[in-house]
Amino acid sequence: MAWWSWLSGQRFRSRNRSESDVLTTATLSELFARSVAMSEASSDRLDRFGKPTGGGSRSPVPAQRSPDTVRPLSMRRVREALDRLEIRYLTDADGSLLAMWERHAVLFAIEGPEDEILVMRGRPHGTVSPDWADRAYRVVNEWNHTRRFCKAYVGDLTERGMLPIYAEIQVPLQAGVHDRLLDELIDCAAAVTSAFVDWLYDDGALL
Repeated sequence: MAWWSWLSGQRFRSRNRSESDVLTTATLSELFARSVAMSEASSDRLDRFGKPTGGGSRSPVPAQRSPDTVRPLSMRRVREALDRLEIRYLTDADGSLLAMWERHAVLFAIEGPEDEILVMRGRPHGTVSPDWADRAYRVVNEWNHTRRFCKAYVGDLTERGMLPIYAEIQVPLQAGVHDRLLDELIDCAAAVTSAFVDWLYDDGALL
């Protein structure tokens, strides 16, 4: 049986089985004691930068990194999250952000009476003829029935008399949100919207 060394590659063998590599309880205790002693002696001689302390006091323990701070939702934080996720975007006159893909776009905005709702609304570039309205409703309903995200729906007629299709996620964040959760929400919306649009072109056979 292979023996993996502890403590700088040294081996500690059982005295009554000198040719074996089996550790006894005694040597395990001895090994642990030596390790603790070496650690304490090292901390007495050196500080955390490896310099002599000049005394027997231990060096201070470095402060642990604090967890992500929960902060209020804002468009500035949404922009920062998009930057971290390397999602390119445009800014409109209202301050909302629009990310563009080959087949669709996703709008990132903040709504609600207290600007507490993160809205991520995707829309394929392709639209549906009113003659296909019944089929559009069936296809969208199938997505909502079989998928967890996003909420999909058929929009109002455009100026050209066509039906747009939307996929939307809205998250209330009045209590605030930390960066990792905000990144996850935006990344989820972008990924699922892309999957929804691909499904409309493929299995949904609507676009």
